[in-house]
Amino acid sequence: MAEKVGLLERLETGIVLAAEGYLFELERRGYLQAGAYVPEVVLDNPEAVKQLHREFLWAGSDVMLALTYYAHRDKLKAIGREGELEQLNRQAVWLAKEVAAEGDALVAGNISNTWVYDHRDPESTGKVVRQMYEEQVGWAADEGVDFIVAETLDYLGEGLIAVDVAKQFDLPIMVAFGSIHDQTKEGVAFPDACRILQDRGAEVVGLNCSRGPSTLLPLVKQVRDTVDGHVSALPVPYRTTEDQPTFAVLQGEGEERGFPIALDPFTSTRFDMADFAVEARDLGVNYIGICCGAAPHHVRAMAEALGRTVPASRYSPDMSLHPALGASVKDRDVPYLEDWKV
Repeated sequence: MAEKVGLLERLETGIVLAAEGYLFELERRGYLQAGAYVPEVVLDNPEAVKQLHREFLWAGSDVMLALTYYAHRDKLKAIGREGELEQLNRQAVWLAKEVAAEGDALVAGNISNTWVYDHRDPESTGKVVRQMYEEQVGWAADEGVDFIVAETLDYLGEGLIAVDVAKQFDLPIMVAFGSIHDQTKEGVAFPDACRILQDRGAEVVGLNCSRGPSTLLPLVKQVRDTVDGHVSALPVPYRTTEDQPTFAVLQGEGEERGFPIALDPFTSTRFDMADFAVEARDLGVNYIGICCGAAPHHVRAMAEALGRTVPASRYSPDMSLHPALGASVKDRDVPYLEDWKV
C-alpha cells in the first residue's frame, strides 16, 4: 500500500478540502443536544458519527476530523460524564481513522475554544487550558492522527497554548480563530494574531465558523496578505450580511434571532459554497472548508467547483433528466408547465 501523503505535502501541491460542522449536523439528525453541544454521540451512537464521516468522504473531504470539539474535561464535567473523557476522545479518533482508510483522507485530532481561558488572568486559566489540550492532543497522538485542528479560538493566548502542545507531541497544527468580531478577545487583529501563531510554528493559520462566505472572505484576505505560509478559511454556510455579519445575529424582520437552532431560512445553497471555494482559492487560500451547518451536498459542490470528480459526483444533479424542467417535456404536459419555466 502506498504511503499516505501528509498535510504539508498536500498543501504544497494543491488544496486541502475539509468538511466540518459535525455538531450541528448530528444535532439536526437527533443524535446530539443543542445547547451543551457535547459530542456524546461518539459514545452513544458511534455508527451515526461514522455515517457522517463517510458522507463527507464520499463528497470529497480530504480530512476526517475526529469529533472531539467540546470534548474537553470542563465540558464533560458539565454533563456528568467526566469519567468517560478519555474513552470519548480515543473512540472519536478510531471512528475517523476507520472511515479515512476507506479513501485517501487525513485524520485530524480536534481541540477548540474552551470558555475557560481569560486574558485578564492568563497564567492560572492558561494552565487549565494547557492541561485540557495536553490530554486531548496526547490521546489523539497516541491513536495516530496526522495533524491537529485547533479551531474557533477566541484568544491568541489559547492559540499559542495549542501550538505549543501540538509541537510537544510533534504534530502539525492548523489554528483558526472564530470570527464573531474582527479581532481576538485580547484585542489583537486577526492578521497579526495569525502571523504570531505562524511565527510560533503553526503550519496553517486562518479563520473559521461564525461568518458566512461573504463576510468571512474580507477578513481572510487580510490574513492572506499578512502571513507567508498556508492559510485556512472555513465559513458557516449561512447568508450573513454587512448588517448581520455573523450567524449569531441573523434575524428575520419581526422574528426572533435564528442562532443556533432556527437558522434554516438563512442557509447557503450549494452554489453559494461552490462560489466561496473558488474565491478562496483565487485569494491564495489552500486549506478550504466549511463549518457549522455543513451538509454533504455543500462539500460535493465545493469539491466539484475546485475541479474534482468525487465519488458522490456519480449522483450530481442533471436537470436535463427532470420531467418538467428537462429537455424532453411531453407535449401533453406543456400547457401545465408554464409556471415552471423561467
